[in-house]
Order: sequence, then C-alpha cells, then structure tokens
Amino acid sequence: MTNQITELAALDRDHHMHPWTHFEQAERDGPLVMTRGQGTHLWDESGRQYLDAVGGMWCTQIGLGNEEMAETLAEQARTLAYTSTFVDMGNAPSARLAAKIAEIAPKGMTRTLFTTGGSTAVDSAYRMAQFVQHHRGFPGRTHILSRHSSYHGSTFASASIGMRDGDRIEEFSYLTRTIHHLSAPNPYRRPEGVSEEGFCDWLIQELEDKIAEVGAENIAAFFAEPVQASGGVIIPPKGYFRRMAETCRKHGILVVADEVVTAFGRLGEWFASETIFGVVPDMITSAKGLTSGYQPLGALIFSEELWQEMSGDRWFTHGFTYSGHPIACAAALKSIEIIERDGLLEHARHVGAIFQKGLKSLEDHPLVGQARGEVLIGCIENVADKETKALHPDELNIGKRVSDAAEAMGLLVRPMGHLNVMSPPLIISEAEVAEIIEKLRKALDQVADGLIREGEKVA
Repeated sequence: MTNQITELAALDRDHHMHPWTHFEQAERDGPLVMTRGQGTHLWDESGRQYLDAVGGMWCTQIGLGNEEMAETLAEQARTLAYTSTFVDMGNAPSARLAAKIAEIAPKGMTRTLFTTGGSTAVDSAYRMAQFVQHHRGFPGRTHILSRHSSYHGSTFASASIGMRDGDRIEEFSYLTRTIHHLSAPNPYRRPEGVSEEGFCDWLIQELEDKIAEVGAENIAAFFAEPVQASGGVIIPPKGYFRRMAETCRKHGILVVADEVVTAFGRLGEWFASETIFGVVPDMITSAKGLTSGYQPLGALIFSEELWQEMSGDRWFTHGFTYSGHPIACAAALKSIEIIERDGLLEHARHVGAIFQKGLKSLEDHPLVGQARGEVLIGCIENVADKETKALHPDELNIGKRVSDAAEAMGLLVRPMGHLNVMSPPLIISEAEVAEIIEKLRKALDQVADGLIREGEKVA
C-alpha cells in the first residue's frame, strides 16, 4: 500500500530492514506503522482503525491489549526478568510451562525444549532427529524429507527444510544434498481426473518411492505441517497425514509435526496432529499462538520415549540464550490460562464454522478459484480461469491488489502471490467474521473491475 511518508514511516524506511524486505517497494512506499492494538483491531499512526483478519502473523490468539496479560508481564519483569536455563539452572515459569504443555499435549509427549520462536524450534528438531537416530545406532540417518509448498522457518536449516514458492533466492545457499522435497498434498492442484482418494494413494506411493530412492537407512525424519499454512492453507486429503506417519514409522523415520501455526487453538484444539489428523508424532514444533504474540517463544515438544533414548552420559549441545525466558514463559502460561478459562477453543470451533461458510460463499466470485481453510485459518486462491485454474501473471500482483483494496476499507488480509490468507484471533466475534467476508467481497469486486479496465480477462 502506498502511504504518505510520515515522520515515523520515514524513520522506519531509513533505518529498519524488515523481514522479507522488497527493496524497491520499501524505498518507494515506506511502511504502514501501527501504534496501538486492542482486541481484534489495530490503529496506525494517523489513528485509522483496521480489523486484523491476519491475526498478526498467525499468532494473536487472545487478542491485543489484554490487561491481564500486561500485568503478568510486568509482574514477572519485576520478580525475575531473566536467568539462564543452560545445563542445570531453571526458573519457575519455564518449569510450570513445561509441565502444562505435557498436560495438554498428545499422550506421551512429556518433554519440552524451549526456543526463541518457530524457526529455532524446527532447527532444534532437525538436530534432535539426527541425535536420536545416532543413539539408535544409525549415525548415517542424516537426511530429511519435507514437501513443496511448505514453510518451516528462516534459519539456515529450517529454510532449507521448507520449499515455498518465492522463498528461495539465488543470493542465498541452502542445504540440498540431504533434504528432499515431495509433492504438496494439495487436493485443489491434484492431477486432472484423479479423485481425492486416488491422490492420497499417489502421495503415499511417492513417499514410498522416495524412501526407496534415498534409502531408509539414510533418513532421520519427515517434517510436515498438518495444514501447510504459509504455503497456501493446504488441507491434505483425508487420511493422508495418518498414512504418511504410518509409512515413516514402518521405515524407522521420525515424524516431526510442525504445528507452529496450527497449535494453541488455531484449529480449535490445543494441537491438531492427534485430535484432528489422528497422529501422535515423535516431535511437535510450536510457537506463535503459544504466547498469543505477547512474547517471542518457541517450543520443541517431544515424547518420553525419545527422552529415554537420548538420555545417559552424553551432552545435547544445543540451545539459545533466551531458551525458557521467564517473561516469555509467564506470557505463555497466562495465554493458555485465558484460552482455557474463557472457552476460546470452543468459541474458535463455533465462530470458525461461520468463518469457513463465509469463505466458501466467495467461490462464486469470478476471481476466486477456491476458498479453503479449517476453523480459524483460511485462504482464497485467486485465478485467471476458474475452469483451468490458470493463474494471473505474476506482474499483476493479484494478491497484493486484493489486500490493498481491503486495507483501504479497514481490513487487513495477507497477500502471498496469488493467494490471500487469514488467521483471525480466537476471540473474533460473529459480527467481525461477517465484516471480513463483506469487505473481502467488495475488495475482490474492486480488483476485478480494475482488471477489466486494464483489458485483462476476468473469468
């Protein structure tokens, strides 16, 4: 969105490099600077209000400006702002949080390594997978399986494990020899004439073939998001996640469920792997909704079985200065408490059904090829031709056009190429859901009208 450059925007433009910076756009437009947040809304420096249908970055579960949370953070800062958790030192919030996670995690997942966010949780899982396999007697198991349209983070290892369109650039190097990417389990983009059940069979056979090609004796783990969030909110075919896990375990391959987005209520459950997809993984990576965005914190949650296999007279030489940070852990405990006490999982399931119905209603729009999602995560896929599913040329920047039009109406949705994704806070109301759908439809109408005026085909 092109903004009039204000004092704060100018300071930001001139001195702050943003994640995923596009240099030309940053110099030309400057940022949209937010100064306040309350509940499901944000306000920019001019005082303009926006309904945040993105939920920050998939993370503002309990909403912004929560006074109870603010008091918790302040009190913990006064009591104990920081202490190391290296080797044999701990703190009260991290101990209580690890125990609470063991209580709500899938059965048998009783151990947690705290990290600084989702990327470092995935990086930690990458190391732990090799560590476990080594102590199982398989030091050669260093390879990793992942999928296209996946996003697993931005550290060197996690960025290499992910494979999302547009993320890989020639200026960076990536781990390539030991990381292998399978097809995205995207039913909308399955081969023509293939049923969803047949597509699931094809995906599992592809997995078997890849294991045979690489050699099971070389593979440490399979990293998979239950729902591929940043890859386009891809909901896999029914039974795929369970069959994938069964296939991996048959070959001694660890299953790592990347629930950085899907955990802590996004899909109406604490964790999606077991409750929704029928899989108790060996490890779960999590972050984002863990603290509702109030503090940076990640958690690698893993089974008691893995702990027993790893333990003994040896070191796991990995961790971070801010692992188990007491203020971050206090924030997570308070967020979990509020979600439990206020019934936000149940509320998410209720209002999420209304949200999904509203999204589906947009499929009659000429720009929308598919609207998809689960509970409080959603995506519209914009296409040039609904019948062939052909995409608009990249230079039209269709997702950004839609998000710009929505932003002008006070609605924030996230553009990702030809997609627009949403993940509103768990506290969102039915009226706010209706507002999202109404304004999104108007934004689509405006973009379609603009394309027609430019001589573009609108199916």
